[in-house]
Amino acid sequence: MRKLMIPAVVVVLALLLMSMFVIPEGERGIVIRFGKVLKNEQDLSKIYEPGLHFKMPMFDRVKTLDARIQTMDGRSDRFVTSEKKDVIIDSYVKWRIQDFGRYYLATGGGNTLTAEALLERKVTDVLRAEIGSREIKQIVSGPRNDDILPDSTDADVVTTEAAKEALEVDGQRDQIMANVLKDTQQSAAKDLGVYVVDFRMKKINLPDEISESIYRRMRAERESVARKHRSQGREKAEVIRAQAELEVATILAEADKTARVTRGGADAKAAKIYANAYNESPEFFSFLRSLQAYEKSFDSKSDILVLDPKSDFFKYMNDAKGTVKSK
Repeated sequence: MRKLMIPAVVVVLALLLMSMFVIPEGERGIVIRFGKVLKNEQDLSKIYEPGLHFKMPMFDRVKTLDARIQTMDGRSDRFVTSEKKDVIIDSYVKWRIQDFGRYYLATGGGNTLTAEALLERKVTDVLRAEIGSREIKQIVSGPRNDDILPDSTDADVVTTEAAKEALEVDGQRDQIMANVLKDTQQSAAKDLGVYVVDFRMKKINLPDEISESIYRRMRAERESVARKHRSQGREKAEVIRAQAELEVATILAEADKTARVTRGGADAKAAKIYANAYNESPEFFSFLRSLQAYEKSFDSKSDILVLDPKSDFFKYMNDAKGTVKSK
């Protein structure tokens, strides 16, 4: 009897251990019985939360699935716009399992690589339709912000034509990502049992052969704008220079006018003073004028005067009182 109890205990312990299973934190478990996923009373896949659980040994098989948000960093792919131009877009998708039973069946046993391949195909198809209905300038830019437009009444703000054109572009990049996210969420939940949390376009590039032509066009546009600014600058410089020359000529004319008026007034006062001096003392006035004449005539040693020494010009030199008369 004792010999039979020991094997029985071993079998019971083995069956007990085989019926126990543990779901780690961050994961969820489903039980597969005869190739089918066990369901609950609501006819939904029975999900086992993290912790210790029991199953039927020998018949049930446990499959643990990652319940955390996962990132699918897709490869860069080429898309065609409505202008028949190619763009290369690099994107990523955040997703997590929503229906574990459907996910298990759709991916052939919960294979993550298979799930991401199917999800990437859905995202690419939706994104291709969105890109094909828009132009490049709508794809690469975000929504227009009217608050950044300058006030037209401010004379100090100068906006180039290229900048105005860029501001007028109604960018739809955010709208594209929102549309892809919405459409992918619906199809992925229905077909794969996953919930798409987020979709983003990381990088939008142009093929090398297109990039070079666009760079040349941008360079030509910038050079055109630069030439326009230079011509406007030269025009303003000419206007400023002409105004400055006009102001200088006006100031000089006013100064010359003032100088002439002042000089005329001074000459009139001097003539009046000479007249008064002559009336008061004609002899002294004559003497003073003679001294002034001497000063102007003999201001250089090289001056030569051919005059009669007895003329009136030398009367104050011949006689200090000027009484000598010339013959």
